[in-house]
Amino acid sequence: MADKPGGGGEKTEKPTAKKLADAAKNGDILQSKELGTAMVVMAGVGCMAVTGPMLFSALGDMMRRALRFDRGDVVDFSPAERGSELLQSIALPVGTILLATLVAAIAAPAILGSLGFRASAFAPKASKLNPASGLKRMFGPQGLIELVKSLAKVVLMGGIGFWLIWDHLEAIVGMGSARLEPALMELGSIFILACLAMAGALFVVAGIDVPAQILQRGKRLAMTKQEVKDEHKESEGSPELKGMIRRRQFEMMSGSARQAVAEANVIITNPTHFAVALRYHPGKDGAPVVVARGSNAIAAAIRELADMNNVPVLQYPELARAIYFTSRTGQIVDEALYMAVATVLAFVFRMENRMASEMDRPFITVPDGLRFNADGKKVE
Repeated sequence: MADKPGGGGEKTEKPTAKKLADAAKNGDILQSKELGTAMVVMAGVGCMAVTGPMLFSALGDMMRRALRFDRGDVVDFSPAERGSELLQSIALPVGTILLATLVAAIAAPAILGSLGFRASAFAPKASKLNPASGLKRMFGPQGLIELVKSLAKVVLMGGIGFWLIWDHLEAIVGMGSARLEPALMELGSIFILACLAMAGALFVVAGIDVPAQILQRGKRLAMTKQEVKDEHKESEGSPELKGMIRRRQFEMMSGSARQAVAEANVIITNPTHFAVALRYHPGKDGAPVVVARGSNAIAAAIRELADMNNVPVLQYPELARAIYFTSRTGQIVDEALYMAVATVLAFVFRMENRMASEMDRPFITVPDGLRFNADGKKVE
């Protein structure tokens, strides 16, 4: 199906960097609830497994202190002060677990490259308040995918829970006849194991969900060829982008090269891919010298500097390629090109003295053995 001039057609192109950035500003980011949940659960359970003994010890100490009181507590009882003292004993282990889960909650979107605050995502949108849009989300393809994911999680988690209970059934039954402290330790071990197993299951689900989210977002933000062309044209016309490109081009040239271009007599171009700057000062230079040469971005920088310093720029594609591929910066031009270069320089000198105009530009012939294509291969 061909692209339509109005931006229609099949969306076969990947989203550009600008399209992705604009989508992120509007809150359309890559996210996976399953990955976030799995990381938070795993971090919390892992931290609890390490700080578990300290947490149980702190809880036991808090309960003993809470049930112990003397005359001073009865006469001058302060609930706030008493509660603060009791909570301080469990603040370190509980705070460690909370900190671990907070770090995991931040790490999940960071892994997906979606970390950041986007105020535009909180702006009210009429589409979110439209009941028809809500029904479409619920009963559309996305709603079906979420339903399948939820059912898969229920089956997976239920299976893991049943297996754990069945596997530890004897230990669970034996807790009723055991002392309190060993029973609590056994219960804590089973709880930690169950949470680790369920977190692992969530990681399995996340391993399926994250690639699916990437594919869905890529399909949702896909562009037509016409949209890519329009965006490229819009970007090329941006003054900010042009300024940035110009700065990068200038940075690619050293200070001495920029000075050499400013002192050149003429710039010969391809016209876009190659540029060579030539200097010939009678009495100083025995022959025309290549003071600067470059291709692509460097060539663009040379042309830009020539315009800034009022250095003539002439388009002679075959001659520009011949000089570029046969002479280095600081060297005189190839002897076989003397006649062609001399003809160009004579025309430039005549132009500077107002003895010739653009209409008098001479026709240049490059020797057969010095004709090159854009890849530097000789043209027979």
